[in-house]
Amino acid sequence: MNDRLFARLSALRNRIQEASLSGLYVTGESNVEYLIGGSGKDCALWVTPTESLILTDFRYMEMALALSGLYEYRELKVGADVCDFFKARSDERIGVEKQNLSLSTYLDLTASLGSDRLVATERMVEDLREIKDEYEIEATRKACTIADACFSHMCDYLKPGVREREAALEIEFFMKNNGADDLSFDVICVSGANSSRPHGIPGQKAIEAGDFVTMDFGCKVDGYCSDMTRTVAIGSADEDMRSVYDLVLLAQQTACDGIRAGMECQAADRLARDVIEQAGYGDYFGHGLGHGTGLQIHEAPRLRPGYEGVLRENHIVSIEPGIYLPGRFGVRIEDLALVKPFGIINFTSSPKELLIL
Repeated sequence: MNDRLFARLSALRNRIQEASLSGLYVTGESNVEYLIGGSGKDCALWVTPTESLILTDFRYMEMALALSGLYEYRELKVGADVCDFFKARSDERIGVEKQNLSLSTYLDLTASLGSDRLVATERMVEDLREIKDEYEIEATRKACTIADACFSHMCDYLKPGVREREAALEIEFFMKNNGADDLSFDVICVSGANSSRPHGIPGQKAIEAGDFVTMDFGCKVDGYCSDMTRTVAIGSADEDMRSVYDLVLLAQQTACDGIRAGMECQAADRLARDVIEQAGYGDYFGHGLGHGTGLQIHEAPRLRPGYEGVLRENHIVSIEPGIYLPGRFGVRIEDLALVKPFGIINFTSSPKELLIL
């Protein structure tokens, strides 16, 4: 029996009992993956203080049976047969994941069982996923190592005439060809004026001498995401470009130096935001400083104004301030780091000084 998965299941059962639920119907794909240690695609779980069932169809039967030490298998088409499954049971307080259950399924369950038997829950599993164990930390570290190698490769690859989409495909190919299981998210590789778009979509624009190129990318290893961003210059960078780059780098390094467990997430964001605002660019830093990562690329906690949360030991967070000047250029620098009481352990080792390729 896998001790890591057993500990996760036990922790969830404790939460189910604390909430006075008969059980929890787990439908979030990443939540299922976290609990079973394998793909959560087209699967759901029914977890009670004494039962743990994988509910899925024939396609995933063999995978489910391999986990029989912790979970029993029930053949069930998720969404189609779920009403019959619960109607045949006597459970009175059926917990459902408010943020993951589709409205149509909820309405079907309500019509079949009555609303008094359903209890909408929030973050029953997600709260457990926030703090990473050693397995999760090591998987993330491996994913970051692949991303670092990819950045080094791209510094040799980029040159005038290469189109943004070609560069984005090269990033994807390199990571998958060097140990990545998948991408963390669609690659962002934008140049020149397009770099002022924080989540710009790579297009047919050719990279030109004098452009900034912003690359934001990551990959998955054993399900866990890396995330990094670097901005480089092609051929040359004028005085304004250098000035903005140096300011973003100062803000990013200030945050890296100041973040630690026990700090309010808003205060972490403020470390970088103060630097940028004091230089007169506050209106051009419109997103938060960072976010948690894990089985999903965006998880709690969020490092942004208004987020009421505290950084805890073994949170993994991105640190990614940016300045975006519409129609001109943008700069973002991002590392992924493990939060500790003494500060951070930075998983991203690629150079951050301005590189002119």
